[in-house]
Amino acid sequence: MTDAELAAHLAETAGRILLDVRGSAMFEGKALGNAGDQTANQFLVHALRAQRPDDGLLSEESKDTRERLAKERVWIIDPVDGTREYGEARTDWAVHVGLAIGGEAAVGAVALPGCNAILRTDRPQAMPPAPDRLRMVVSRTRPAAEAVAVSQALGAELVEMGSAGAKAMAVIRGEADIYLHSGGQHEWDSCAPVAVARAHGLHCSRIDGSSLVYNQSDTFVPDLLICRREHAERVLAEVAKLTP
Repeated sequence: MTDAELAAHLAETAGRILLDVRGSAMFEGKALGNAGDQTANQFLVHALRAQRPDDGLLSEESKDTRERLAKERVWIIDPVDGTREYGEARTDWAVHVGLAIGGEAAVGAVALPGCNAILRTDRPQAMPPAPDRLRMVVSRTRPAAEAVAVSQALGAELVEMGSAGAKAMAVIRGEADIYLHSGGQHEWDSCAPVAVARAHGLHCSRIDGSSLVYNQSDTFVPDLLICRREHAERVLAEVAKLTP
């Protein structure tokens, strides 16, 4: 399999595993989230070690090692992006399988098991036309102040959603036009979504317009902007106005 085919196959399979874990009725509440995270992570880690033994690996659910920093190719995965949504049997959670090459989110797939959908870098799909009024997707529990301020400046409608992957894919799927996040994430929250978004022609950057860089010693990513390219300049300008 190519890297993109492998990413898609792993994300889709992990999604099925997660649905089976939830459907077993053996867990509930936080125990369900923990069981799903650990089970999907074990599958993804073992599969990647078997299929790409020479590549580096960074997972939210595994202990990080400095070995990956010397690697040109590093798989960055999030077995369950949106653990709360997964446990609540919502649809806005995701599985991320991304590959950073030379620090760039180059290849990846994002599975949305609750929607029976998978979006991937090697099969970009046509995006629906943009509506008359902009829509900005934000956290359903902690909308970022910058995102709310920018949405007001643009006259954009706020769309609340769960996981980072679901938000990013909402722009591709025509459910939103802008995903602006300033509350901090980690590399596994955005590597696969950014790779997929770029493959679909979307703008992806930090909220100051600088590039997103992956496989860093500090995996924290302070902010993120994913949007249709025609909106990027205006969104970045509005964000700049908020900077002291």
